[in-house]
Amino acid sequence: MRSNYLFTSESVSEGHPDKVADQISDAVVDLFLATDPEARVACETLVTTQRIVLAGEVRSKDRSLISEGGDITPEGLQRIEEAARGVVRRIGYEQSGFHWQSAVFACFLHGQSADIAQGVDASGNKDEGAGDQGIMFGYATDETPDLLPATLYYSHRILERMAADRHSGEAAFLQPDAKSQVTLQYENGAPVRATALVVSTQHSAELSNDEGQAKLRAYVKTILGEILPQGWLPAEEDIFVNPTGNFEIGGPDGDAGLTGRKIIVDTYGGASPHGGGAFSGKDPTKVDRSAAYVARYLAKNIVAAGIAKRCTIQLSYAIGVAEPLSLYVDLHGTERNGVTAARLEEVLPTLVRLTPRGIRTHLALNKPIYEPTAAYGHFGRKAEGDLFSWEKTDLVEKLKAAL
Repeated sequence: MRSNYLFTSESVSEGHPDKVADQISDAVVDLFLATDPEARVACETLVTTQRIVLAGEVRSKDRSLISEGGDITPEGLQRIEEAARGVVRRIGYEQSGFHWQSAVFACFLHGQSADIAQGVDASGNKDEGAGDQGIMFGYATDETPDLLPATLYYSHRILERMAADRHSGEAAFLQPDAKSQVTLQYENGAPVRATALVVSTQHSAELSNDEGQAKLRAYVKTILGEILPQGWLPAEEDIFVNPTGNFEIGGPDGDAGLTGRKIIVDTYGGASPHGGGAFSGKDPTKVDRSAAYVARYLAKNIVAAGIAKRCTIQLSYAIGVAEPLSLYVDLHGTERNGVTAARLEEVLPTLVRLTPRGIRTHLALNKPIYEPTAAYGHFGRKAEGDLFSWEKTDLVEKLKAAL
């Protein structure tokens, strides 16, 4: 395993077109789960110039949302539209090319396929099966207090700070669409300094000149110095702020956005494999989401327990089958006290039942908790009650006892 290298991760802001789509899709998931914890939702969103378009499959016992025949009711359509526009308004889009109030809205959600439902639903002695086949990964590393890769951790923090300054008015010249990228030097396997930083952000017209760009650069350099550890800032020429120049036209007006196109930003910034399935817009019966959450939960608790410095976990499922087909643990040669990956593969299923229902019950996933996950990463967040429950480290003592 190499110990000295450069590694890079990127993040995108809540106003990035793809993240706008993710947040709308998850707002729809929350809307359905709020009145029916067993609702099924698979919602895809497209945003472009003055357009918000939804499509996908839903199921709910709430007849104010869905009729007996499986069609969205007029009231349901109204509430879905209000949820979508509410997301856009919260993010702060009030531009001529994309405005929460005047964008054209279209909804093509319809009832869930009966063929899918019959394979997934519990019946008789059959437990509820996975909503699809697939592989899911979880990862944790002791590089940061949140047990997230440092490159991604700082990429997220930069954009969160910029969004907070924009919303508060402290940096009113910022607009919602932004991206960051952080390259770190690793020595002996640990991050020691940044070698390159990239921040591209949409801005108001007042900054569309040399003086304005200098003001923007000064602002970005200031927050970088406050977010990164002391002494980590790279040389001036290795800090890139809007490297293409002006960035007035942005958001869905500048580039169409779709649900599920920022899966590496959502997870581990490329430091770990990704199973390929997106999270946003899916209710927790979909193992693309819930199994990826529990894999992170298990990996994080392993690292938090001091069993290893790094941990990757893979789970696999077949549609309609409850138990996972495989569980794989990789400690990357960082294990301590003689604990082996094979031993963990025996112990973990005794601590958490890894069926779709078992995962949802253990992590309390059948609740409207998803819209906040859809920007700045699904992992490395502070657990608050049932929100980000997969970030809890409440398995540490049970792991130690079992081993």
